[in-house]
Amino acid sequence: MRRVKILVSGRVQGVYFRVFTQNKAKHFGIYGSVRNLPDGRVEIIAEAEHPVIEKFIKWCHKGPVTARVDNVDIEDLEAEEALTCFQIK
Repeated sequence: MRRVKILVSGRVQGVYFRVFTQNKAKHFGIYGSVRNLPDGRVEIIAEAEHPVIEKFIKWCHKGPVTARVDNVDIEDLEAEEALTCFQIK
């Protein structure tokens, strides 16, 4: 299992980015969360098998058609507690 924090910047708030992210995560079987940050970025915490996370990260670089992704930063995280779903915060 791999857990990552993904920070997405660009036009990613007010364009249903979180809803699309949740739907894509559920499609891939990813656990975690997505939330808007005060600085205009979106923060995603995602956990799944390594190949699945790689596909999800690739999708994050594109995002939904309503968004414009300028930058994606990835940070590996230690799994402290088990995640059981994917939620919008």
